[in-house]
Amino acid sequence: MKTTNKLLLALLSLSFIWTMPAKAVEYRTPLIPVSKDFTLPNGLRVVLSEDHAVPVVAVAIVYDVGARNEQKGKSGFAHLFEHMMFEGSENVAKNQFMGVIESAGGMTNASTHADFTNYFEKVPSNQLETALWLESDRMRSLAVTDKNFKNQLETVKEEKRMRIDNQPYSPGALRFDEILFDNWTNAHPVIGSFEDLEASSVADVRRFFDTYYVPNNAVIAIVGDIDSNKTEALVRKYFATVAKGANPPKPNVLEPQQSKAKYEKVEDKLAKMPAILMGWKSPAAREPDSYVVDIMQRILSGGESSRLYQRMVKGSQVALEVNMGVDERRGPSAINATIVYKPGTTSDKAQEIFWSELEKIKTAPVTDKELETAKNQILRTLFASGSYSSLQRCVGRAEILAENTLFYGNPNLLDEDLQRYLNVTAADIQRVAKQIFTKEGTTLMDIVPAEKTEQKQKAQIGNQI
Repeated sequence: MKTTNKLLLALLSLSFIWTMPAKAVEYRTPLIPVSKDFTLPNGLRVVLSEDHAVPVVAVAIVYDVGARNEQKGKSGFAHLFEHMMFEGSENVAKNQFMGVIESAGGMTNASTHADFTNYFEKVPSNQLETALWLESDRMRSLAVTDKNFKNQLETVKEEKRMRIDNQPYSPGALRFDEILFDNWTNAHPVIGSFEDLEASSVADVRRFFDTYYVPNNAVIAIVGDIDSNKTEALVRKYFATVAKGANPPKPNVLEPQQSKAKYEKVEDKLAKMPAILMGWKSPAAREPDSYVVDIMQRILSGGESSRLYQRMVKGSQVALEVNMGVDERRGPSAINATIVYKPGTTSDKAQEIFWSELEKIKTAPVTDKELETAKNQILRTLFASGSYSSLQRCVGRAEILAENTLFYGNPNLLDEDLQRYLNVTAADIQRVAKQIFTKEGTTLMDIVPAEKTEQKQKAQIGNQI
């Protein structure tokens, strides 16, 4: 397989072995060596990976709780706890978690998803014990108080105002999932409902913490400049006495097959140009066809050489931008498209051109060059230093190990995943495109700029005259 010199140098710097016949790629396995994998009596599973290239270490802890674990009337709790976890615990003062990590020369962050919540620290290797102590203290004794709850509720409100309410197209995108998915468990937004949170008590918040933030509902992966035996001893020292909880209930994420197209029109007061959102339900993560869907969306919109960019932005020039992406989850997932089209173009015209490209990928095989480009994008995601999930980053490796272990019980799935991507064929793409891109399976939203008050008033006066 042909690769750019930049990509090849990145791969060689990681000591991967490449050959470049027409269709073959060879690499050393496992991509992320596991030096230890053990489970504490309280159910906490721990995965270690030694790498002494640089004196840093990453600790990633993933909890099996996301928006899909919430109940109607109690949405937003998963995301709230991403914030609550930094509010202090028995031995760590309010707002000091980040300060301790930063004082140790490290960094920390967290994120909430539809089906999990993750936290990480990246620290100098001689500060590993500090990171483990901090994580164990908040798992054991998070300060779930009424004051902290109300404080973080206001923080979440401000986050929504900045990232969603005051961003063009974002409110429509938030609403879009509620239309696309039929099961509320999958459909409601991760940020949740403020009305639900405001109507909740601190007892509700404590109950959520006690249910999901237990060691038997989490996995820790530690990657970097460590001694595996000493690290295991440290993990046992800080986590073994954290009490095991009851196994949390499993959510029902079953999604009915869509048999009729869905449509909604939304006015956006911040949008300068009209836009179209389109989506289709797609296979869950790690289902065989999920790899095909990812390769397919890259061929359609992965960069300026992609089909949709060349046709809609550069060719017919009806669109300012067109993008596709996969919202991949353990349950039903989605492949979505966003088209921002130019004045003088109608939604119907933009849709017509877009659908003509979908019909092409359904009726004719993609080229070998397109397949190679899309697969190289996958390789770049794994190996290029600038990628968030890069294997050059100890945090990226730790998160991959933790997620695969928590979701599927096996930390060593990356090698299999990469091979499945590389095995995708043109026939696979044509077959899956026919299955997914149907008119009856489409969810469509028109986002139109809201008329200004003055314009509405003039229009009303004109109508009266």
